[in-house]
Formats: sequence, C-alpha cells, structure tokens
Amino acid sequence: MANKELNRIRVVLAELNVKNKWLAEKLNKNQSTISLWCNNARQPSLETLKEIAEVLEVDVRTLISSQKSEKAS
Repeated sequence: MANKELNRIRVVLAELNVKNKWLAEKLNKNQSTISLWCNNARQPSLETLKEIAEVLEVDVRTLISSQKSEKAS
C-alpha cells in the first residue's frame, strides 16, 4: 500500500517560499519533526496543524489533502 499524503505542509511551504527550518523556529519544534510532517511519515496533531496555519497565515484546510481528487471516474 502506498504512503498516502494526508497533509500538504510541504506544498504550502514551497508555495510560500518558506523553509522547514524557519517553520521549526516559529513553532519551537525540532527541524526533523517538521521534515517528518512534510514527508507525511508522521502527522501533526490538530492543535499543531492549527498553529502551523496561523504561522503561515493560511486557512487550516489548505494544509489538509483532499482524498476526493484522487477518485476520478
């Protein structure tokens, strides 16, 4: 089974031209933790996802992958 992308943190960081290191500093988290989230190896809690959205000034829904788009007829 393929590793499903549950969050879009990496995509949003790239769109905003922001590095993992910057986000780690803003959230007071380890850079390796941010990397795990960006690679969808681990997922942040809902509270942390909200914090990420606030720091990046985006709607929290922007950070979540929609599974509907993968189900094409």
